[in-house]
Amino acid sequence: MADVDPQRAARAKPDLTIGPIAKTLMLFALPTLGSNILQSLNGSINAIWVGRILGENALAATSNANLVMFLMFAALFGFGMAATILVGQNYGRRDVDAVRRIMGTAVGLFLILSILIAVLGWIFTPQLLHVLATPREAAPLALAYLRVIFIAMPASFLTVLLMMGLRGTGDALTPLKWMAVSVVLDSGLNPVFMLGLGPFPRMGIAGSATATAFAGYISLLGLLVHIYLRDLPVRLRGKELRYLVPDMALAKVLMVKGFPMAMQMFVVSGSALVMIGLINREGVVVTAAYGVTQQLWTYIQMPAMAVGAAVSAMAAQNIGANKWDRVGQITRWGVIFSLLLTTGLVTLLAIVDRQALGLFLAQESPAMPIARHIQLIATWSFILFGVTFVLFGTMRANGSVWPPLIILALSLLPFRLGVAWALRPTLGADAIWLSFPISSLVTMLLAILYYRMGNWRTMHLVTPPGHVETEHAASATAEPAGRLQPPG
Repeated sequence: MADVDPQRAARAKPDLTIGPIAKTLMLFALPTLGSNILQSLNGSINAIWVGRILGENALAATSNANLVMFLMFAALFGFGMAATILVGQNYGRRDVDAVRRIMGTAVGLFLILSILIAVLGWIFTPQLLHVLATPREAAPLALAYLRVIFIAMPASFLTVLLMMGLRGTGDALTPLKWMAVSVVLDSGLNPVFMLGLGPFPRMGIAGSATATAFAGYISLLGLLVHIYLRDLPVRLRGKELRYLVPDMALAKVLMVKGFPMAMQMFVVSGSALVMIGLINREGVVVTAAYGVTQQLWTYIQMPAMAVGAAVSAMAAQNIGANKWDRVGQITRWGVIFSLLLTTGLVTLLAIVDRQALGLFLAQESPAMPIARHIQLIATWSFILFGVTFVLFGTMRANGSVWPPLIILALSLLPFRLGVAWALRPTLGADAIWLSFPISSLVTMLLAILYYRMGNWRTMHLVTPPGHVETEHAASATAEPAGRLQPPG
């Protein structure tokens, strides 16, 4: 039977299955947006410290190491998202014991995998940097930096998983608070460890990674203490600690559903790498212009990503509560909010683009007019991206993970790269910039088509172990009613 704690359920803020949808969705999305902004600012601030204190070679070293980190997180992100959706659906039907079973298996798996990755990463760091063709001047610095980062990875992985699980229960404020703690510690300690201020030894590039590791483990410890002091739904006590031993049936669900979501990140990054190859052929000035435009795009896409993540968690809870009438309304409001927020940012950037780009480029730089040209042609594609992200979030909330991957693969590879290749002889570099809105339009149209006509509403994830209908739910094709049915 479901483990229901009415008092704790009443204290949960917000309850994503009741109340006004628009207000609840926006209040839930804003802390997620704040977390995304803090994460990006942390990377930017650390890059400034490294570049200003240690120079270009150290900055190149961290860039190579960060690429490895991104690939590692991409590999595990999908499995964390699958756990979040499972948590959301079960919390939506107030099955707190199932939430803890899911989190126990997910934490157990992540702990094992993260320790394995840390050990193997430490051993094979030189080979990884060789595969990445790290410049000779930056290689020793990258080696020192990345090995410490691998030590930090278990804390980083577990913190991200716990934060995702909390959002699945409707709690977006706790992740925001502890993300802020991590950012303050990491950014503040970077110069301390690099320069050896106070009682600390001068560590150079390894000091930057040590600050990240220190902030990661302190934040993880603080987050765990907070979870237990507040008795949040994801905590495990007493006999529940046995849930940390991964249940193979549930682990299989996380792997099967998480793999396509992880692959989406690899498709996006693979497409970006090929696109960079095309852009590099246009010369260093064009590449620099594209690079600074990407800095602005990082922030332009954040509202859509926050709203999409909020829609996914909110839809999962309402699907779990069998409130399908609210799921459609959640999606509509998600699309509306994404359109309003992203359109507003794109419009603002079009007005102040010279000033915004001037944060990265001198006004007399030859890259400045090129960067302005790129952003005027391509930036509005993020308006379309926002609609797609919301629709994917709703579909994935019910376990539909392969169609979004297929749609992304088709639109980013054949369409985006195809348009760039086909039109480049005629339009030159403009073919590359036009490929962004064209592929985004294709992605959005395919997402709308599948949302309206696809079978995503009839998909299911397996019910957590301990429930009698586990095997039946695994192969069910009926409408979701009272079962677990659970896009980043």
